[in-house]
Amino acid sequence: MPKVVVVGAGNAALCAALAAREEGAEVVVLERAERELRGGNTAFTAGAMRVAYDGVDDLRTLMPELTERDLEITDFGKYPTGAFLDDIARVTEYRADPDLAALLVERSLPALRWMRGHGVRFLPIYGRQAFKVNGRFTFWGGLTVEVSGGGPGLVEALSAAADRQGIRTEYGARALELVHDDRGVHGVRVRQNGHTREEAADAVVLASGGFQANTEMRTRYLGPGWDLAKVRGTRYNTGDGIRMALDAGASPAGHWSGCHAVGWDRNAPEFGDLKVGDGFQKHSYPWGIMVNADGRRFVDEGADFRNYTYAKYGRRILEQPGQFAWQVFDQQVTPLLRDEYRIREVTKVTAPTLEALAGKLDGVDPDGFLREVAAYNAAVDTDTPFNPNVKDGRATTALAVDKTNWANRIEQGPFEAYAVTCGITFTFGGLRIDTDARVLDTDLRPIPGLFAAGELVGGLFYFNYPGGTGLTNGAVFGRIAGHSAATAP
Repeated sequence: MPKVVVVGAGNAALCAALAAREEGAEVVVLERAERELRGGNTAFTAGAMRVAYDGVDDLRTLMPELTERDLEITDFGKYPTGAFLDDIARVTEYRADPDLAALLVERSLPALRWMRGHGVRFLPIYGRQAFKVNGRFTFWGGLTVEVSGGGPGLVEALSAAADRQGIRTEYGARALELVHDDRGVHGVRVRQNGHTREEAADAVVLASGGFQANTEMRTRYLGPGWDLAKVRGTRYNTGDGIRMALDAGASPAGHWSGCHAVGWDRNAPEFGDLKVGDGFQKHSYPWGIMVNADGRRFVDEGADFRNYTYAKYGRRILEQPGQFAWQVFDQQVTPLLRDEYRIREVTKVTAPTLEALAGKLDGVDPDGFLREVAAYNAAVDTDTPFNPNVKDGRATTALAVDKTNWANRIEQGPFEAYAVTCGITFTFGGLRIDTDARVLDTDLRPIPGLFAAGELVGGLFYFNYPGGTGLTNGAVFGRIAGHSAATAP
């Protein structure tokens, strides 16, 4: 019986562990965190998973609980593989590895079906991804499915499946380096309870995330100012898996100066808080405006669906004076704001008039803000109907930064504003793998016994990514990595 060691215990790692166990391998999972903090970044996500589907029949294989009433009031549409692949290509500016991207897309639906077979349950993302217009919900942006219970629910379901399959998980076990020689990788050196030991293996799967929680690596690779970003997720993703593989001769790949970063509450803690989870994010900016310390807008809030812009706008916020911005809404759109705007841990101000609001926006030039809102309001095309379910073309004209969809005048008080900064989710640079999830060396040959999956793999995401692709990426390539590790000669 081959032995496979998996480094990490998030979505990609647990999918790898389950796939390896299905092939008959003995599997050991090494989790750096203690049990109550397990799960890596997966534990902090809202649980959306982008998946290709040709219609509601495909969705019902994931969500058989859908009722006839659900189908009557919902337009689920379809999201074929071509559309998914086009979205990846477009938002990564056509730099995504075509072989990895195609595999991710083609195996997305089979991977989610496989996860369901291991006890993961899925739901339609009503509210966040579908708005009710004329009595029907319409899904938009290619994102329809989420895990029941979000990220914590996914960690719980996959961990329970691993326990049922007899997979041994070691907590508080930090992998330090790979045990390797000219014949390949033979295990991991690990520190646990103050003692360092070797965990021998026939194959190792690295699935321990990127380097976003490592301030030094963040600043070295992403550039000046990134030491000031908040970390959305786990504090344990410090690049250990990437470093270990590079030390063993692995080839780096991908966008090492790029990352997934979003608008995040300005006063959130340095690292993610499991009690709040993804609640510090603030993703309803398409319905309002964002202004910086000068009171000026600096992005097109309506450039595209939130799914296709949120992962790059964190960087734009970090580039602003003081590394912050305020999102401003009026009563025309406040009913559309996502649930994260209503949590207790939020930096929010309200005022009956724009003049009163200007005085409450901490760090913002009030006169500059009022001039900006006046210019924006005057530029809105009010003849085009507002529709949050489609890119409605309701735009501004002749501004330095025009808004191309969902432009409403900021005019109906009371007004609400939310302070945000940059929250980094994961880094885009990582290890080079092939379509069998084998880690390649600097001569682009597979390193025997070494496989990788999840956020520490480079080559898929550049500049941006389509929302919900991260978990799907982890599931697809985790499953491939586990299978390959258990069946490698």
